[in-house]
Amino acid sequence: MRHVDFSPLYRSTVGFDRLFNLLDNRNFADQTQTYPPYNIERTGENTYRITMAVAGFDESELSIEFQAHALTVKGEKSEEDGADQSEYLYRGIAKRAFERRFQLADHVEVETASLKNGLLHIDLVRNIPEAMKPRRIAIAAEAGDTAKTIEAQIAPQQVN
Repeated sequence: MRHVDFSPLYRSTVGFDRLFNLLDNRNFADQTQTYPPYNIERTGENTYRITMAVAGFDESELSIEFQAHALTVKGEKSEEDGADQSEYLYRGIAKRAFERRFQLADHVEVETASLKNGLLHIDLVRNIPEAMKPRRIAIAAEAGDTAKTIEAQIAPQQVN
């Protein structure tokens, strides 16, 4: 069973359409993709880093695109026009093109990207707008508002 029916949840929720669309449209073939390997780490309270092993690629052969909660990293090796006349006995360094997609949460943006020693580092930051941050609201009592007491007269008790 590879498909889950979310239609009952659509009826009882408001504003979660994007979440359910992501679950509905999840491509299971993407889960089997293992190239290039990557790490996702949390480097601070609101900062993250994606590190991808892209050995053999340089800056001109990589492209990073950020659009509507999706980060796409593509790598395409340029064809060397006959410059590589070597005969390989074993070729372990991949030259294949790749495309890796990451779904980012709301308010997460790409800050910087750098390539060093065959590792592509993409730094992300979560910028939550001030209007959406939680804020504490003080409860003020009105002046002259005191607790009310109930007075009643008690009849003298008769002693038997």
